Amino acid sequence: MANLTRFDPFRDLSTMEPWRNLEEFFNDFSLRPLADKVQAEPRIRMDVTEAQDHYAVKAEMPGLRKEDITVSIDGNQVSISAETKREKEDKKDEKVVRRERFYGRQMRSFSLAHDIDESASSAHYEDGVLNLKLVKKAGTNGSRTLAVQ
Repeated sequence: MANLTRFDPFRDLSTMEPWRNLEEFFNDFSLRPLADKVQAEPRIRMDVTEAQDHYAVKAEMPGLRKEDITVSIDGNQVSISAETKREKEDKKDEKVVRRERFYGRQMRSFSLAHDIDESASSAHYEDGVLNLKLVKKAGTNGSRTLAVQ
C-alpha cells in the first residue's frame, strides 16, 4: 500500500517516437507570446457576514490607494469598483521578461437580503483590505413578496 503510483493514460503513447516531444512542441507554440500579453482581471475576493443590524464585508484589494476605490449602494445592491493605473517605466537597455501586476478596472457587485442605509454605513481601507459596515435599513425585514395578478 505504501508504493502508490499515478496512472498516466498517455504514458504508453509517449514511448512511441512521433509522440516523444509533444509537450515541448506546445511549449514553443507560436501563440504563446500572445497568451502572455493577455491579462486576466483579478477577482475581488471577499467575505460577507451578517449581524442583527448590519452586514460586514471584507474585500481583498491589494496594491490600491483608497482614492481609487468606489463603493456604490442602491437599495440592497452593493457595487465595489477600483482602478489601478500603470506607471510608465521605459528604460532603454531593459526589456520586460514577465509582467504579472494588473493595471485596469476591477468591479464586483452583489445583492443582500436587506436594503442598506447609506448614511449610516461606513467604509475603511487599510493594508489592502476594504472593510465595509453596511447598516440595514429600519423597517425592512428582508423578505419581499410579489402580488400575483
